[in-house]
Order: sequence, then structure tokens, then C-alpha cells
Amino acid sequence: MKSLTKSASMLFLLRTNNEGQEILLQKRQNTGYADGMWDCAASGHVDEDESMKMALIREAKEELGITIDIEDVEFATITHKYTSDTKSTYYNGFFVVKKYSGIPCIKEPEKCSDLKWFNIEKLPDNLLPDRKQALQNYLLNIYYDEIGWDTKFLKVL
Repeated sequence: MKSLTKSASMLFLLRTNNEGQEILLQKRQNTGYADGMWDCAASGHVDEDESMKMALIREAKEELGITIDIEDVEFATITHKYTSDTKSTYYNGFFVVKKYSGIPCIKEPEKCSDLKWFNIEKLPDNLLPDRKQALQNYLLNIYYDEIGWDTKFLKVL
């Protein structure tokens, strides 16, 4: 089976209050992928005619009902992810947004069962592992990472 390569854009929606820095997460349902797990506040595939930032802004409007200006989208990190069971390869771009208009709410209840702010130091145990790793990478200023690639087969020439 041929590997499929796709790109997706992921939103780290952040705020700071008396409790510290918080991130908005959504709980997935009925998507066929990681249902019951916490995920970024908004995420989705990048369409053929859009950039990762454009996709992020579109997804935030569709999934959360918020409006984001492109100049308020800050690059966080990118992961090159391989999933062996589906033979799929993803370039996942993660972006931070701290300024937006509107109040985040669930706009796609068939795909999202909950929406909640979490302290960045007290994330839920069932946060998707690659999303958690990407958030840690952002906090550590690591701009690129690879996930799922089996390096034991690499040979030095």
C-alpha cells in the first residue's frame, strides 16, 4: 500500500489568568480517530488551495465559532508523523493564538463532546500523545520533531 501524505493545522489557543497559562482542548467523538481523547481546540486538514495558517483560521471558525486575524497566528512547531497501521504520513503544523474575537464554543457537537480550559502544567492523561509532545516542544522552543518513524532501519552510508 502506498503511503498517503497529508498536512494538518492545529490550534494551541492559550490564555493567562490567576491560575497560570491555560490551553483550550476539545474531546473527540464520532470521528473514527482517537475518539474519547482530548485534542487541540481546533484542528483539521489543509485544503489544496490554502496555507496552514488559513486552514487554522477556517477550522477555528468552523469548530469554535471564533474569528482569528492572520497576524495573530504564531508558529509554534511542526511534526512529521508516520502512522504504520494506516501507512499515513502527516505534516502537522501547530500554531499559537492568544488574541481572537468571539467566545469559543462547540460548533460541531457530532465531532466534539466537550470543550475545556486546562492549566498547561495539569494536562489530562488522555490528551493525544503527539499533541502533548508538540505542546512540550513549543514550550521548549523545539520547532521540528518526528513521530512514529522507526530509526532502527536507518543505515549510515
